[in-house]
Amino acid sequence: MLALLWNISAAIRGYLRFYMPTNRALDWLRTPRGLKWAIPIAVVGTPLYLYAMSIAAVISASPGFGWMNVLVIIFLWNALKFAWVAVLAPLAILRPMLGRGTAATS
Repeated sequence: MLALLWNISAAIRGYLRFYMPTNRALDWLRTPRGLKWAIPIAVVGTPLYLYAMSIAAVISASPGFGWMNVLVIIFLWNALKFAWVAVLAPLAILRPMLGRGTAATS
């Protein structure tokens, strides 16, 4: 049973990783070529998703639009992903520079 759940979750993760636009954008931002764009895109993307979340939250408060809460959660999750990239991008940029000064001890 555990193996079945593991395989299903791996299949869902693979599907979401490949087909969802924000996951594809974040994968590109983590590449060496995309790292220089990571902070500017995250600075623009995070408030945009938070604004979209607030609009969806206001709409979902009206009667009959409770299903919009799913969009609220998705927008919040995407905003958190872009914010996390903005935090980790400077560390990813500095990692190769910090590694040059140390001697390999293998």
